[in-house]
Order: sequence, then C-alpha cells, then structure tokens
Amino acid sequence: MNLDRFPRVDLGGYPTPLHPAPRLGEALGVANLLLKRDDVHPLGVGGNKLRKLEFLLGAAIENGADTVITFGALQTNHGRQTAAACAKLGLRCELVLTAKVPRDGDAYERSGNVSLDHLFGANVHVCRDGEETGRTYDRLITEAAAEGRKVATFPVGGSDGVGALGYVAAARELAGQLAELSVTKARLVAPHASGGTSAGLVVGTADLDWLTLDIACVSHPVDEALDNLADLTIAASVLLGTEPPSLDGLHIDDRTIGPGYGIPTEATWDAVRLFGRTEGIALDPVYTGKVGAALVEWAAEGQFAADEHVVFLHTGGLPGLYGYAPEFTDAVRR
Repeated sequence: MNLDRFPRVDLGGYPTPLHPAPRLGEALGVANLLLKRDDVHPLGVGGNKLRKLEFLLGAAIENGADTVITFGALQTNHGRQTAAACAKLGLRCELVLTAKVPRDGDAYERSGNVSLDHLFGANVHVCRDGEETGRTYDRLITEAAAEGRKVATFPVGGSDGVGALGYVAAARELAGQLAELSVTKARLVAPHASGGTSAGLVVGTADLDWLTLDIACVSHPVDEALDNLADLTIAASVLLGTEPPSLDGLHIDDRTIGPGYGIPTEATWDAVRLFGRTEGIALDPVYTGKVGAALVEWAAEGQFAADEHVVFLHTGGLPGLYGYAPEFTDAVRR
C-alpha cells in the first residue's frame, strides 16, 4: 500500500508512543497490555483526527484551498484539531457545530473543545439542528465565493476515503512498532464513531493476519456501523487500488454505547477512573471512555487469551472532560 503518492502535510508527532500498561493490565487480567498513544501529539492537544487531516489538508492545499469548512457536535474533537491544523498552516477555519447531544450548561457550551476552537482562531457557528446547519454552510460557501476564497469541505470526523488513509498509515506504523518488540500476534482495540479511524485500520491490517481488530461502537449500533465501514473501506481501497477487505468475522460490539452518542454511562466513568488510577492516563467521556468500558467488559468475559498482546488505541479527547464538568468532577472524587 503505497501512500507516498497522496498529497500530505506534515503535522509532526509521529510515530506516537506505544508502551506497556502493566498496572491496568493486572487490574483487567490482561498480562500483555499496550497503549498506542495517539492522544500524545504536539499539535492541538493531540488526537486521532490529526492523522486524517494530514491527508485531507494535503489534498485541499494541492487543490488551492485557503478555507476549510467542517462539521461536528458542539464538543467535537475533530473541529478542535482541524482548527489547530489550520492555524499551523495559515488556513481559514469555519466550524459549523450542531447541538445534537442532549446537554447544556456553561461547561458544555463554553468550555473544553469550544474554548480551544476559539483559541486556535476558528470561526465557530453554533446551529440548533440540521436545517440551520445546512443554511449556515450555504451562507459560508456563498460568502467565500464572493470574496474569492476557495473552500475545502471536510465531513464530520474527517471520515471519508482520503481521511481514512491516515489510519492505513497508522496501522503500518503500529505493525512496525510491534515487530520491534518481537510481538508476532496481537489484538488492537479501537473505536468506531464517524468511521474513518476504524475503516483505515481495517484496510491497513487487511494483509496482516497476526494483527486483528476489536472495535467498540461509541455512536452507532452495529448494523449502522457496518454499513458505514463498508462504504469507507471501499472508498479508501479504491484510492489505493486494492481490493476492499471483507468485514466478515470482524469483532464489533455496541454494548457500551449506552443511551447514545455523547452520553456517558456509569461504566464509562468507571473506565475513566480505572485508567487514571492505574496508569495516570486520562480518557474522555465520549470516545475513549466508552472503548475503555468495552475493554473492561471483554476482559471480564475472557475474550483475551492469557498470552495475547492487546493494544488499546487511545484516540485522545482530553478537553472533552472539562465540557462534562461537574459530572466529571463528581466521578473522579468517588
């Protein structure tokens, strides 16, 4: 899979660390637990979207874009990372955010990722619903045309065929790191939300029979997630000129979603506390907290063999914790 032929910007920070988590592993009964730290990155407080943005922004700049428009929920990690990357590259960033998570209050509406969006210089447009989101996007496109600016539009989460290439590259990076540790068989625990991360991993590991995936859904039930994965793996494979991988037999689980996207459960907060108190690592309540809850559940069910190497992909999201205060504050004091 030759990724060198795709335009790409260098946002720095790779490879991200891969290190053992012995105290967390002991608590879970997983002897060989490793953490792949995609939350550790020098730009924009880190996170998985930066890998996608290297390819998305590379294509945008090659096409002459000077303005980026993208979308997300109010506390979107993707929006914050897009704003940071645009600041680094000198591009105008328009964030069209929809209040689709049933939360309100000063912390959720003004703190966390929202504050960082403004810090990184994005123009933030908060919309009540999808209809207002559409009108806002149309207005921004019209204004850009009138001012002679060229727009690149990125989907929610940066999840399309181009964005997924970021995690094709990540899969290869991880495979190399595991090989350096003489690991010959491993399982990778990762999230599915907008789908670009998991789709890239599916494509990137398609010919690595020693590295298998365990995917936890954090926003959509399994049937919707599989439809989304199929579309994105096909899109990425077409770009690469490879055969789309089969999703048959893929381990994908939606039991830790809870009431819905962006709504943490008690198991989510349990996982946040467990990671914090065993390894000094912060999860977030929207993505990694729910994947952490899945890891806890799968380990308790005996899904991991005693001698297996299990890799937990940490996709970031730390600023979101502050958007969930005081619930976060109450959870960590227990």
